Amino acid sequence: MKQYLLRLINGETLSQEDTHQIMLNIVEEKYNVQQIAALLMAIQTRGATVAEMLGFRQGLLETGKYINLEDYNTLDIVGTGGDGKNTFNISTCSAFVIAGAGYKVSKHGNGGSTSVSGASNVLEGHGVKFTADEEQLKRSLDEAGICYFHAPLFAYGMKFVGPTRKALAVPTCFNLLGPFVNPCHPKNSLHGTANQSQLRLYTNIHQKLGDNYGVITSYDGYDEISLTSGFKICTNYFEKVLTPVDLGLKYVKQEDIYGGETAADAMKIFDSVLDGTATEAQKNVVIANAACGISVMDANLSMSDSVEKAKEALESGKALEVFKKFIEINS
Repeated sequence: MKQYLLRLINGETLSQEDTHQIMLNIVEEKYNVQQIAALLMAIQTRGATVAEMLGFRQGLLETGKYINLEDYNTLDIVGTGGDGKNTFNISTCSAFVIAGAGYKVSKHGNGGSTSVSGASNVLEGHGVKFTADEEQLKRSLDEAGICYFHAPLFAYGMKFVGPTRKALAVPTCFNLLGPFVNPCHPKNSLHGTANQSQLRLYTNIHQKLGDNYGVITSYDGYDEISLTSGFKICTNYFEKVLTPVDLGLKYVKQEDIYGGETAADAMKIFDSVLDGTATEAQKNVVIANAACGISVMDANLSMSDSVEKAKEALESGKALEVFKKFIEINS
């Protein structure tokens, strides 16, 4: 570790092989917390490179649990988190809308760290029992069109950096790794990033991985399409700057998509979107994100067609049916 730290102090970057080995060593508890903290802050101060991120990812996947869904064409939709906006569970709600539109979703998530409610919080609040059983996850995918991976059950390596990250209380490169360690290695993903530099980093990582992707960021710092501003989307096929009006939707205010003060507040909004009692702003922000997920899955659809598909899935009650079936299977 001393050699790695000296190289970082001298302004060097680490190779993919370096960070892969570092991750394996962290899991084997070869470093103390001070060394891990120094490493994370040295990388964070400069900004992680694509190679460094790929090496950490490789180490986390190797030391974690893999779920074989090779026979399925699934999408993961997840934001980096850490945008500090405390919205309600937009990506999670969008996942059920996408499944309601007939696409398979393998959602990866965790409890909230910088917001009051993460994906795992809202699902657990409905009685969901998280599982790492492959057959159970496949059953959920077959019967409900969606399965959920609670991150701590799969990325074992994260627990070895958890105490250090918590003590530091500032973002590190591990905040950005979560979306890349989905245990089934889905063929498609829609990742939300909180700023332009993260969007570029994510896009470059996806290009190295060679998967089918969409990466989005809103210009006012949301790690999803917020409809409070214009946004940028990068995919395998195009790079576009769009506004809510381009989607046939209205601009909204930040307070319109606020998640509330407690996990119960966020869950109430989540439920209202699916059961049709939400505000127009809450409903539309979910439709916008679901539409982008659909457009990643089906490149032949125009964005307006994707919006209509998402809208139909939500307003017809299909998304709610999917959610109820998911709860039934996973409770």
